[in-house]
Amino acid sequence: MYAICLRMSGCSREAEELTQAVYVRCWIKLHQFRGDSRFTTWLHRLTVNLVVEQRKKQARIQERERTVQDLDSYGHHARAAMPETRIDLERAIAGLPERAREVLVLRDVQGYPYKEVAQLTGVAVGTVKAQVHRARKLVRRALES
Repeated sequence: MYAICLRMSGCSREAEELTQAVYVRCWIKLHQFRGDSRFTTWLHRLTVNLVVEQRKKQARIQERERTVQDLDSYGHHARAAMPETRIDLERAIAGLPERAREVLVLRDVQGYPYKEVAQLTGVAVGTVKAQVHRARKLVRRALES
């Protein structure tokens, strides 16, 4: 498992963390092993899936960081061009209704996938998507005014 994680991540420290995560996931999902294939084949697939998920998660986090930097940069330029214009993302988020703020923070700030946000909030995935969309729209409106 470590060798697979190392080849896919290219970093020994990250490979060690991924290997530990594989052990945890293996323990959690062991009941799903049906015996249709060899255990090592199942474990290999589990490892590859976990590494791919982690890479996607890292890409989402980096994209969010770029977006925040772009917003900060935009806010800086807007304040320099018009001193009376203030973009305050935190205030815009704080002004959201409670449910909208909750799903927006879980999805866009914390990076949870829609499915996990739905589980955490106890609503359907489609409802979460609609609430996040609405929250983003409200934040956009607040930042534009």
